[in-house]
Amino acid sequence: MREFLLGNEAIARGAWEAGVKFVSGYPGTPSTEIIETLATRYPETNPRWTANEKVAFEEGMGAAIGGLRTLVTMKHVGLNVAADAFMVFPYSGTNGGFVVISADDPGMHSSQNEQDNRYLARVAKVPVLEPSDAQECRDFMMAGLNLSEQFHSPVMLRTTTRLAHHKGLVEVGERTEVATREFNRDPQRFSVPIYRLLRRPEVEKTLTALAEYAETCPFNRIEEGRDNKIGVVTSGISYQYVKEVLPHVGVLRLGITYPLPANLLRDFCSKYETVYVIEEGEPFIEEFMRAAGIANITGKELFGVIGEYSPARLRKTLGMGNPPAPFTEGIKLIPRPPMFCIGCGHRTVFAALRQLRVTVSGDIGCYTMGALPPYEAEHTTFCMGASIGVAVGLEQAGHENTVAIIGDSTFVHAGIPPLIDAVYNKSRLTLIILDNSATGMTGSQPNPISGKDAMGEETPKLDLEALSRASGVQNVAVVDTWDRKEVVNVIRRAVSFKGPSVVIARGPCQQLPEIKRSLRIPFFIHEDLCTQCDACFKVWCPAITRTENNFPVIAANECTSCTVCAQVCPTDAIKLAEGFA
Repeated sequence: MREFLLGNEAIARGAWEAGVKFVSGYPGTPSTEIIETLATRYPETNPRWTANEKVAFEEGMGAAIGGLRTLVTMKHVGLNVAADAFMVFPYSGTNGGFVVISADDPGMHSSQNEQDNRYLARVAKVPVLEPSDAQECRDFMMAGLNLSEQFHSPVMLRTTTRLAHHKGLVEVGERTEVATREFNRDPQRFSVPIYRLLRRPEVEKTLTALAEYAETCPFNRIEEGRDNKIGVVTSGISYQYVKEVLPHVGVLRLGITYPLPANLLRDFCSKYETVYVIEEGEPFIEEFMRAAGIANITGKELFGVIGEYSPARLRKTLGMGNPPAPFTEGIKLIPRPPMFCIGCGHRTVFAALRQLRVTVSGDIGCYTMGALPPYEAEHTTFCMGASIGVAVGLEQAGHENTVAIIGDSTFVHAGIPPLIDAVYNKSRLTLIILDNSATGMTGSQPNPISGKDAMGEETPKLDLEALSRASGVQNVAVVDTWDRKEVVNVIRRAVSFKGPSVVIARGPCQQLPEIKRSLRIPFFIHEDLCTQCDACFKVWCPAITRTENNFPVIAANECTSCTVCAQVCPTDAIKLAEGFA
């Protein structure tokens, strides 16, 4: 049987078929759909969202040591958060099969950097599998679990944005139930860091065995070409581009990219005058090949390290003429800059911050758009949870009235320790927590503040007010994020307070399914009361446009009834639509 699946859906299917019984992760594009698919289609895998990637990895590590086949998912920067556990797990090795997804993001479509996590795998001494299409996403997921159990090692399955989000036909099978492996209480293997020195040689033995396996494993495939002039070494989604642009050349497609097969690479390259190394990201494969003494290769000096590859980029780089014209050529597309969703409560907060002219240290989430026009009210953004520490540092550098802003999910992920530290070190920090009860940027997944788990079941909600006070914050305020004037007043009072303050701006994400399904009576504008003062346009809501007569008009099918435009209208011309149903 075949199904038409996203790469991420194929990974989920492979995990289900392989008998995975525990899945943990944190939402992050381009990995998010894996757990969403498992939660909606394959609940037997016991999928869950966790507070952050470190927690996800450690829960998965415990499940695998306990004998379960386990999958842990995250985007590339999430592995930075999980790095503590990732680096030490190979020393003990696993019991049940353990695969961690590293979904890298060349081109930075939804990320703060372009890091290539094959290097992290090399530091940790963890093998890496890289599928090239949706079928291999399913197949490599299953094979990775077998490989993990064969070598008692965690395995990284590395994907990229195009691979995760492309679709293809996938041959699928049924689920195989795998017995839980027995857990032996072995302190020398699983406990006490002093024993790690005894385990250290085992890590190298495993890596050597994996390198020998890579020489003949089915993941690395040679496809013969029609001449001996040009060959290509490639991996991942780049393999698809190579086959489209250079269908006549010999190809060594690497499915296991760490450890790399030195002898296989030497033998392949010896057959060709020139070998192109075509890999997205950093010159990981190329550096290994040069270190192995392979001289007839051309790589990053030609193809570059920045951004995504594509067939068009390869054609242009190889001097094969202009790529075919895109299907959009000649079509005038209306520019749509990034913006908050209609009815998003973040608008009033950033309008207030713009009005108050304070220095704002931002964080990772959809509220990063507060740095863009028309608000331009967020001045730094680095990584998850950094808003609080950066704000404390700016305060130390003499920037008074510094505000940190963070989303509810990001606060749970990485904001609690820096808040405790800020209070402990007597900062006057003002922290705004945007509580929209969702992990909004990645598709409104639930988090510990939502009151629901990945399966949609009720679960205890984290009390942000109590947590803030328990951290030592005395000035804690909660404000309705759609109460425009009160948002300004509450933030102003918090900034002027002689000590740390927390403002919880609360209002549900308008993209939550239960919110979108609810009946919302739209607002409309009375033209006879409207003076065309344009005050309503200053809330920057995309649902408000103009008529041919230059009057403002609200799109009824888009209005979320947030009331903000009505709050700013000086003539009371904006009212709820009567008789709407």
